Amino acid sequence: LNISLPESYLIGLSILLFVIAILVGRQFFRTRKDEMRLIELEKNVIGNSSNAGELYELGSVQLRKRLYPQATATLKKALKEIKEEPNEAKALIENAIGFSLAAQNDFKSAIIHYKLAIKIKSDYPVALNNLAFAKKRMLANDEAFSIYQNVLKIDPNNKTALRESERISKSNKNNNLEKSINSKGF
Repeated sequence: LNISLPESYLIGLSILLFVIAILVGRQFFRTRKDEMRLIELEKNVIGNSSNAGELYELGSVQLRKRLYPQATATLKKALKEIKEEPNEAKALIENAIGFSLAAQNDFKSAIIHYKLAIKIKSDYPVALNNLAFAKKRMLANDEAFSIYQNVLKIDPNNKTALRESERISKSNKNNNLEKSINSKGF
C-alpha cells in the first residue's frame, strides 16, 4: 500500500465527516423523539390531566427541552394530582420542581422543594446533591460541604459529591490563607 499525502488527507477527512454525520444524526433523532413525545403528552394532558405519572413525564420532557417555567407548572400540577403513588414518586416530583426552579435561578424556592424531597425520602442522593448545589449558589459553602459529606455517607462513590466537596474544601483553604495573609498586614 502506497498512499500519498493528499489521498491520506482525503481518507482522514472522509472518516471525520462520517463520524460527525453520525453524531449529528443521533442528536437530531433524539431531539425529534423528545419533540414528538412532548406533543403526544401535551395532547393527552390537555384531554385528561388527572394522571400524575403522565404529568411527571411531560414535566421531565419539558425539563430536557429547557422549558423551565412550563415544567414547573406541570410538575406542580402533578404533585397536586398524586394520589396512590408511593412516597418515592412524590420525592421525585419535588426534586424535579426544585431542579426546574434552580434552573431559573430561584434557589430559595428550589431549596424548599429539595428539602421536601429529602423529608419524604431521606436517603435520596440526587436531591441531596441538588440541595448542596443550591446552598453553594446561595454562598452557604459550609452547609453545602456538610450535605455533600452526608451524600458520601449514603453513597461513598458519588462522583458529584466527591468532586464538589473537594472544590469547597480547596476554596475554604484558599479563603483561610487569604484571611491569614490579610490579618498579618500584607
